[in-house]
Amino acid sequence: MLETSARLLRLLSLLQTPRDWTGADLAERLEVDVRTVRRDVDKLRTLGYPVHATPGVAGYRLGAGANLPPLLLDDEEAIAVAVGLRTAASGTVAGIEESSVRALAKLEQVLPSRLRHRVNLLHSFTVIVPATGPTVDPETLTAVAAACRDHHRLRFDYRSHDGTTSVRTAEPHRLVHAGRRWYLIAWDVERTDWRTYRLDRLMPRVPTGPRFAPREAPDVDLAGYLSRGVSTAAYRYQARITLHVPADTAAEQILPTVGVIEAVDPQTCLLHTGSNSLDELTVYLGLFDLPFTVHEPPELIARIRALATRLTDAVR
Repeated sequence: MLETSARLLRLLSLLQTPRDWTGADLAERLEVDVRTVRRDVDKLRTLGYPVHATPGVAGYRLGAGANLPPLLLDDEEAIAVAVGLRTAASGTVAGIEESSVRALAKLEQVLPSRLRHRVNLLHSFTVIVPATGPTVDPETLTAVAAACRDHHRLRFDYRSHDGTTSVRTAEPHRLVHAGRRWYLIAWDVERTDWRTYRLDRLMPRVPTGPRFAPREAPDVDLAGYLSRGVSTAAYRYQARITLHVPADTAAEQILPTVGVIEAVDPQTCLLHTGSNSLDELTVYLGLFDLPFTVHEPPELIARIRALATRLTDAVR
């Protein structure tokens, strides 16, 4: 049987899992009787931990309090947090790098030597490429996430790709992280349609608007919906290209924000991509280290033929 102090820590660890615990379940895990569980719960409350009792079923759950309780992590959870903090230190959310380093230093200070060795081994043989391009303000990220969670309408200033700014009102649905970009999928109230917004171009206005009834998502596969929206639908020229390699091979070279890959058979796949510039599409395809066939648009086919003739003449 665990001593009282060790048992309290074990009880706190169990209560940190997102579920309701009956007194009998906790008693079985701690190898004590139900009355001892009730006394231990009272001790945790005396220490300032808000342990809530669920009416009717005598269940317990740890609530949010004024102070952060000690997080009791198992080995794999501790390693996952350490790796995540190292990644966050060079990530795409602005302003959290220093906080991530401080949190990582605290964690590594108390890690057992066997776990610290595993974390340091991974770090020693990993090269992290620093994030490039625009970053997202953490306050913007949390404000939008809260609006999604609470189903509050969101009013925000939005800067489009051409630099113009407008005020939008939307019903936020989900945040999507794709590569080095954060996106918001939301129902645009004025345009009465679903829209995708880049978070680095978005500035929320406070307070948020009234609550709304959540709509059915525009697609079950939100990642695929985002990929189609940012890689093809938003552009003047939409290209359809057969890649003569398996879809998995193509996916290793083509990011989801560049194009949508659709498997045709085990040896070929379709790429749907787009651009406002035929020259940009032509150069992008010319740099492919993959065999491919362009089907549409016809303007792109004509531009590739013209460029191929010009390049051939240049080295003749």
